[in-house]
Amino acid sequence: MSLNKAIFNWSGGKDSALALYKILQKKEFEVQTLLTSISQQFQRISMHGVRKELLVQQAKSIGLPLTIMEVPEMPTMESYETAMRNTLQPLVDQGAEASIFGDIFLEDLRSYRENKLAEIGLKGIFPIWKQPTPDLIREFIDLGFKTVTTCVNEKYLDQSFAGRVIDEDFLKELPKNVDPCGENGEFHTFVFDGPLFSNPISYSTGETVYRKYEAPKKENSNDCFQDDHKKEDPYDYGFWFTDLIPI
Repeated sequence: MSLNKAIFNWSGGKDSALALYKILQKKEFEVQTLLTSISQQFQRISMHGVRKELLVQQAKSIGLPLTIMEVPEMPTMESYETAMRNTLQPLVDQGAEASIFGDIFLEDLRSYRENKLAEIGLKGIFPIWKQPTPDLIREFIDLGFKTVTTCVNEKYLDQSFAGRVIDEDFLKELPKNVDPCGENGEFHTFVFDGPLFSNPISYSTGETVYRKYEAPKKENSNDCFQDDHKKEDPYDYGFWFTDLIPI
């Protein structure tokens, strides 16, 4: 029996990796492609700051096709939705019936996704929805996944947490107000090894830089299809980005 085709919204981070692992284990969908938005200007994964070259290596190691959607550094909601629709429609024409996300919380974001997807005939799938984040990060580590923080929000964490592998020591050092999966926008990650991969992704750690974003107006807010949308406007604070350099 053939499986329903699905698009997987891939950020390169841990929530995406765990959600994809669960989808592939259940064998309910044929993942047609990984879909990732990157900055046109910097050629890096949106908000995660990971180079396009490392994203391509991830997809190759996982063994799935990769669809890249380039967006301006600060797109308007209208331009983002247009770009997403133009990217998704050809995949729908090729038989895609569902779009899968690594979202865990946020009812309004899920409703937004589902409504927009329904406009082009897609169903939203959320394999790790509402699962306790302490359990998720424990499962992630126990499965053998390895991930490194690429971006931390200065409101919650200082520079020392950027560019670190998430392990027992990292989790113990997290302040009590920080979600272990970074679900309030505390940090973003890059997964470089684990059961999804045929081989680890090799990288070296480059410099860590500070960037502050101008808070956009509400109508210009974006990231509605990516899995790194958080409870607060992530642009209210500065971020520490650690550059990962492909080897």
